[in-house]
Amino acid sequence: MKKAFFALLLLFTARPMLAQTAPEGIWQGYDGEWRHVSSQLLALADAIPQEKFAWRPAPGVRSTSEVFMHIAVANFYLLSVTGPKMPADMKEDMEKSVTSKAEVIGWLKRSLDAVKSAHLAVTPKDLERKVHIYDRDATVDGMYLRIIVHANEHMGQLIAYARMTGVVPPWSKNQ
Repeated sequence: MKKAFFALLLLFTARPMLAQTAPEGIWQGYDGEWRHVSSQLLALADAIPQEKFAWRPAPGVRSTSEVFMHIAVANFYLLSVTGPKMPADMKEDMEKSVTSKAEVIGWLKRSLDAVKSAHLAVTPKDLERKVHIYDRDATVDGMYLRIIVHANEHMGQLIAYARMTGVVPPWSKNQ
């Protein structure tokens, strides 16, 4: 009983401190979390020098540029399952063929903005709509969850890549 009381006390006293130090977007629902991961992905892409975009941890593993492009392509594809069309200028195998920092960041930004705009336009009823992907049924809401989880999953991978090549993520420089 004392442990539970202490845990609750700690939670309620720590909560205001956490709210003061939390980056913009954290704990502000899907749109806030999307802004947060988008800003981190773009900041990290910007911080990585062009020559490190070709770096890969081992043969047969995605390079830095390929991971960023994988996120961009997946964002457009998963979003297309919910209704919006894939960009007309998207080509097969872009994950491997787009390698310049400027082009990679351009595609990444476009994909992040596309998800943001599409999500801002959906209604609660839209989120309940059934969609089909691969061999299963899902909802539009489930697809948006998959998009944000996927982006965060590869954010972790890119942070590891950055640190392995001597790049410090911009948001952690003063920590």
